[in-house]
Formats: sequence, C-alpha cells, structure tokens
Amino acid sequence: MAEILVACFLLIPQTVAAIFAKNMGRNPWFWFFISFLIPIISLIILLFLDKDDTSERKGYRLAAHVKPGSEMGDSKTEVD
Repeated sequence: MAEILVACFLLIPQTVAAIFAKNMGRNPWFWFFISFLIPIISLIILLFLDKDDTSERKGYRLAAHVKPGSEMGDSKTEVD
C-alpha cells in the first residue's frame, strides 16, 4: 500500500506538466515523458513558453515570385 502512495506522489509533477501542456496547446505526452527526465525544470519551461494558438498562425510568408494557387506547368504563355 505504501508503494502505491509513493508511486502516485512521484507522478504528480508529470501529471501536472501534461495537464498544463494540454491547456497551453502543446503535446501532453511529450511533456509527460520529458518530466521524468527533468521534473521541476520542465514545469518552469512550460510556464515561460507562449501559448500555442494554431488559429493565429498564418504560415510562412511566400516569396515575391510565388503566387498562391499556381502550379508548375500551369503557365498561360505558349512557345512556338
């Protein structure tokens, strides 16, 4: 019985890291396993990371010569 209580107590930082990571939009399994290696430091890192809002991401800015929607071989010029 005491071993189960010790195991539950030792899993508290990992569980907290996973829940906190999920609330911030991060991968909870990644942070759960990282917390085994560095339990308290991973929680501090999560506190300082920005919230991951994928809805605000616009992606990479395209180069000036690239047009969205154009594909290779889709040019309108003809060669005689």
